Amino acid sequence: MRVLVTGAAGFIGFHLSRELLKLGYFVIGIDNLNDYYDTKLKKDRLDILKGLENSNKNWKFHKINIEEEESLIEVFQLYKPEIVVNLAAQAGVRFSLEQPNKYIQSNIVGFGNILECCKKYQIKHLIYASSSSVYGGNKKLPFFEHAGADHPVSIYAATKRSNELMAHSYSHLFELPTTGLRFFTVYGPWGRPDMAYYIFTSAIAKGEPIKIFNNGNMRRDFTYIDDVIEGIIQLIHKSPLKNSSFNYQNPNPAESWSPFKIFNIGNSSPVKLMEFIEEIENALEKKAEKIFMPIQPGDVQETESNIDSLNNWSGFSPKTSIRQGINTFVEWFKKYNGN
Repeated sequence: MRVLVTGAAGFIGFHLSRELLKLGYFVIGIDNLNDYYDTKLKKDRLDILKGLENSNKNWKFHKINIEEEESLIEVFQLYKPEIVVNLAAQAGVRFSLEQPNKYIQSNIVGFGNILECCKKYQIKHLIYASSSSVYGGNKKLPFFEHAGADHPVSIYAATKRSNELMAHSYSHLFELPTTGLRFFTVYGPWGRPDMAYYIFTSAIAKGEPIKIFNNGNMRRDFTYIDDVIEGIIQLIHKSPLKNSSFNYQNPNPAESWSPFKIFNIGNSSPVKLMEFIEEIENALEKKAEKIFMPIQPGDVQETESNIDSLNNWSGFSPKTSIRQGINTFVEWFKKYNGN
């Protein structure tokens, strides 16, 4: 089966591409290798994919922007993918406050191009990355997919919510099966250097102070990368179906009369930020110098996923504890950075 993975040099895209190749899929990866963070990390990920067994015949990579429609069409025409997993996006909540246009171009214009290509080439299933950020000002925990997600507190979150609405339109108008995944703070080896856990680990390892926002009064539903990848792969052959019993009088925004679904994909066991930092300290065997700061614009204080819907649909059940996940990440971090 031919699977197109956008954002293939990114954190989740790399891990997904690697696992799909190991399972024998034909994988087409695309990425623009932008410099939002060090491109060396992205190129190192690609080098691993190129070196996998059978990658010479099952792995194809193209450096393109998804907002460049003609380049995207060429890839679809050349390979005729059956499944598309769209992970390409301009990431980062705080950066979206500084450069909102980058998010509009990549996350909205680019995603529109993905939808058009999926429609034109009759893709069997489009899986795309949304985010727990869409819950925004929602204070009721845990977050359920049927709860409101219409008060985003960052441009990044607004673009991801827009993706969900755009996907529904295509599912309705063109019967394109789409599944949106609201990721909850994914972490692990080969992760993004702009993420808090990576920043903390790097600073503590160097003996530098770390900034802790909202004075540490935060909880996050940290989700280990291996669990996320297993969840995505479980969905590849589990396309959403039309819901003939859809309740039009009391509509669930995560479902539809069309082949459309939205799922939370998280660990469903939120951890206090200070406990998370303590796990990093223990793994590094070093104490952090802590500087406590007020909450940052665009941040939310707590996240907690309810994953019953995804579990019922595909059997998704995360298995990795915070301690296990952090230890594995720190072990990789030391090796990768020569510590």
